[in-house]
Amino acid sequence: MQNKQHQSLSGYLVFLMAFAIGITIASNYYAQPLLHSITNNLHIKVENAGSIIMVAQFSYAVGLLFITPLGDKLERKRLIIILMILSTCGLMVSALSQNIWMLIIGTAMTGLFSTVAQVLIPFAATLSRPEHRGKIVGTLMSGMLLGILLGRTFAGAISTIADWHDVYWIATGIMAIVTLLLWASLPSYRCDININYFKLLWSIALLYKQEPTLRIRSLLAIISFALFSLLWTPLAFLLTNAPYHYSDFIIGLFGLAGAAGAMGSPIVGKLSDKGKGFIATTIGLCLLLLAWLPLSLAQFSIFALIFGVILLDLAVQVTHVSNMNAIYQIRPEARSRMNTGYMVCYFIGGMLGSVGSTYLFSHYGWIAIIIASTSLAILGIICWLFYTKTHCYLKLFDKNHIN
Repeated sequence: MQNKQHQSLSGYLVFLMAFAIGITIASNYYAQPLLHSITNNLHIKVENAGSIIMVAQFSYAVGLLFITPLGDKLERKRLIIILMILSTCGLMVSALSQNIWMLIIGTAMTGLFSTVAQVLIPFAATLSRPEHRGKIVGTLMSGMLLGILLGRTFAGAISTIADWHDVYWIATGIMAIVTLLLWASLPSYRCDININYFKLLWSIALLYKQEPTLRIRSLLAIISFALFSLLWTPLAFLLTNAPYHYSDFIIGLFGLAGAAGAMGSPIVGKLSDKGKGFIATTIGLCLLLLAWLPLSLAQFSIFALIFGVILLDLAVQVTHVSNMNAIYQIRPEARSRMNTGYMVCYFIGGMLGSVGSTYLFSHYGWIAIIIASTSLAILGIICWLFYTKTHCYLKLFDKNHIN
């Protein structure tokens, strides 16, 4: 099979890949604005509701670790189509669920196989020209964040006019259509790496040992997506209580506010293409901290909450896109595996944020979310400053040593 590297991807194919990424990722987040309805319908406790989101993110992390490295070994189009079909089956199980265990099984299936998104992203990076790679990755990251956020809006809207089960039925149909479009549009591509599956997995650990850029970017991924989940997971409970008493539909609309942050992704990608990824990362981390200032007033001001949501989602996306462009610039032959390691860390951060946020909110309220998030954001800035200082020193040392 002949590989076609550095193609000029058509606008249609980039859009289709971005939409596919968005719709598959959205599948893991439909439950968030529905948590209040699901807890009432399935008779589960509020502090246990976070387990649905945790299962989605944990299974996604498992899929990242054990499935997406196959993108460096198997024919990618076939792998993508198979994963799309299996993820669609998971949505169908969720649509049929009448108890918490069946919903968890469907959620786990969807999360495990929706890692197809992380096969599509390095696939696009491989097919794109180097001078356009940052912009294309940024566009795909916009699709990813829009999926996470607008999936909430979609779920809230459908739940208001129908039943929360119908959210999953409609999503199943959309996934089936997108799968057919990908089958008809994606080019075939196989990597030339000849390595068995277990060595392929072990090589991810070796990449962490060899690449300091991958280590620091993965740490920032844990912190940034944990902060994202610390906001979004308990938000439904905050907005259903006094003084708001909002419905699932209104809660879902907050995804529109967060979606404004996704618009910054292509801009960040262009900065990375111009060699300014360091500046983008620094800005993103500072915004991750500043966003919690208006969010601290979320219990009293809807305007402060909306502004904080926009700012935090922009910060997460700026940090995430600059991270991914940084790791895609090293070891082109291992993009799927580096993407795997990075995204496992990313969703582990989301999982920890989801579980921690429901516990903190149910026991100590919104103030505990603010304290925990502010502390975590400060930790991210400290780690980044320490890395950049050390990294610059080592580069200067190596230069003087060579001279």
